[in-house]
Amino acid sequence: DDLVRRGRLAGAARAGAGAAVLTAREQDVLRLLALGHSNRRIGQELFISAKTASVHVSNILAKLNAASRTEAVAVAHRQGLVAPEPTSSH
Repeated sequence: DDLVRRGRLAGAARAGAGAAVLTAREQDVLRLLALGHSNRRIGQELFISAKTASVHVSNILAKLNAASRTEAVAVAHRQGLVAPEPTSSH
């Protein structure tokens, strides 16, 4: 019981700590990821290869303890790592 509780607390601490350790480049990639861009498009925007973009995405998933790109963006929004896109009122 106590061990399970400690494990949950450690997991929560790791999830919160992971957000703080994103590199500047990973933050750039995360911003584009939040816009729904593919690795290829991220690469074009940041002048890196799609493979390098993929590596950054994998690192982001690991650091945010996310199983998918969508989950990573959701976690990032919850933690305030990416701002919601402004909505236009046309």
